Amino acid sequence: MIRAHTRTHSLTGAQTRTRARTLLRATAAAVALPATVAGLLVSGAGPASAAANAGPGFPAHYAAPYLETWNSPNTLADARNNGGLKYVTLAFVISDGSCNATFNGNTSITDAGWTNAVNAHRAAGGDVIASFGGASGTELGQACGSVSALQAQYKRVVDALNLTRIDLDIEGGALNDTAANDRRNQALAALQQAQAAAGKRLDVNYTLPVSPSGLESNSISLLTNAKSRGLTVNAVNIMTMDYGSPMDMGQAAISAANGLHTQLGQIWTSKTSDQLWAMEGNTPMIGVNDTTSEVFSTANAQTLESFAASKGIQLLAFWAVGRDKACATSGTLSDSCSGTPQSAYQFSKTFNALTGGSTTPPPSGGRTGQITGYGGKCVDVAAASSANGTAVQLYDCNGTTAQQWTVGTDGTVRALGKCLDLTSGGTANGTQAQLYDCNGTGAQQWQAQSNKTLVNPVSGRCLDATGPSSANGTRLQLWDCFAGANQQWNLPA
Repeated sequence: MIRAHTRTHSLTGAQTRTRARTLLRATAAAVALPATVAGLLVSGAGPASAAANAGPGFPAHYAAPYLETWNSPNTLADARNNGGLKYVTLAFVISDGSCNATFNGNTSITDAGWTNAVNAHRAAGGDVIASFGGASGTELGQACGSVSALQAQYKRVVDALNLTRIDLDIEGGALNDTAANDRRNQALAALQQAQAAAGKRLDVNYTLPVSPSGLESNSISLLTNAKSRGLTVNAVNIMTMDYGSPMDMGQAAISAANGLHTQLGQIWTSKTSDQLWAMEGNTPMIGVNDTTSEVFSTANAQTLESFAASKGIQLLAFWAVGRDKACATSGTLSDSCSGTPQSAYQFSKTFNALTGGSTTPPPSGGRTGQITGYGGKCVDVAAASSANGTAVQLYDCNGTTAQQWTVGTDGTVRALGKCLDLTSGGTANGTQAQLYDCNGTGAQQWQAQSNKTLVNPVSGRCLDATGPSSANGTRLQLWDCFAGANQQWNLPA
């Protein structure tokens, strides 16, 4: 069933326009559906299951288009096997009419069909993002009346699906609900910090509407509030679709990305240009948009992917995987095909070319060698593993590559092609240090001080040897700076 939804944006001050966005949504808050249709919509649902298995995480650059969870869980395997997608964004988690998180308002987050599909996808080397919100139903930030209740619902989803990355698709009335935006940002910041204290990572992406010139004022206000509430935003993903009039949709997406780059720099003023590009995502609606004179073609997709790769953009997505095939007739607006000439999964395969970069490009210059610290031990990558999440520790100096660090001119400290990172972007005392794909976030920024400390400028805290102990395997962490011996580091000359 196709349902039309409206989204109102501020364009230039008081000017507004309403745009229709067509989505297939099966929600408890939706208008009543015939029983036969409703039965089809929930046919993939199964009994509750245990929490999903952990995933491998995400590279620095990747495609993760939106996969409709009101379709069968089998669509995830199809996207992997036929579309080559390692990463997808599950759409959408919303309220069931109360402060309770569900898929689409009617399917349990612990549904066995989806849990099994996620487990199989991760076993094949992929991972998933869960997206909260969307154009229909009630987003949890509006459904839950307190920060603590909202945090509990976000945590329930994160725990059930074993997530390290989530997406907040905020649009329409939800975007203009400033009280809900503030509540959401407080809840996400608290959850992010709690996950970090537990040694877990939680990256938070915001997906927001744009005009071809960039974000509108309500989105900028939301992001400014997120920063003020202490939320580390991993990516800002823009919906490059439904502008209201015909145009070159590839160039419009690029124009919006350029505008976003400037706007992000006005919020996160300490980030370099490369770091700002690494915060960006870009999500067109493939084929025929709800404004049917707008068509995002396969040629537009190639143009956008090339631009994203050249700038170091983190994420490409699109609406939606279930539409990534040709319709019987070109020009058709449909929830199940794109309406533009294409082969099956052509958009997935085009955008997937972005996937695979394990790190952002290393800076020119920098100093490489051992970093020594407490007890004369070396900063070491556990087991010389380059896997995301590998512990960074103290160990006897042995001259291996696991102890060769490059202190970059961009503020990063790198080994084995990855960055010294704070788990889940945490800023609290006790946040553990790990190795992770370089992604330009503040969790990977370090400033050497004259007293030999290494300060993370986002938290204002220092790299610290836990304990203090100089035993082999002592984990490095974040802690209040006091210039003790366990916070002093000798960097490469």
